[in-house]
Amino acid sequence: MKLKGIHHAAIICGDYPRSKHFYSEILGLPILAEQYRSERRSYKLDLALPDGTQLELFSFPDAPPRPSYPEAQGLRHLAFVVENVDAAKSDLETAGVAVEAVRIDETTGKRFTFFADPDGLPLELYEA
Repeated sequence: MKLKGIHHAAIICGDYPRSKHFYSEILGLPILAEQYRSERRSYKLDLALPDGTQLELFSFPDAPPRPSYPEAQGLRHLAFVVENVDAAKSDLETAGVAVEAVRIDETTGKRFTFFADPDGLPLELYEA
């Protein structure tokens, strides 16, 4: 087997309209498809990243919150590549999103910062 890349990451949100707004309007990800699955009482939203990777946003009734602190086992965070971490940080802060201070990766020397989506999922901006 030879893996070729990541096709998509799936996120379960607590408030679908709020998360849809966050990912499509604040982060600017284009919507590829949206469907309501009545048998599950669940929305599924497909969002595109410029490199072809996708995010799937799901809503499920009564989904438990994600344990983050202390960090739980499983996916730690999603990292998005940006050209300029300062400009991206400023854009998020203008939209009312709290963003941590910019740091330097000790191994690569690259600049990065963290912020959270509306459900507290840790997201990273990583400067390429």
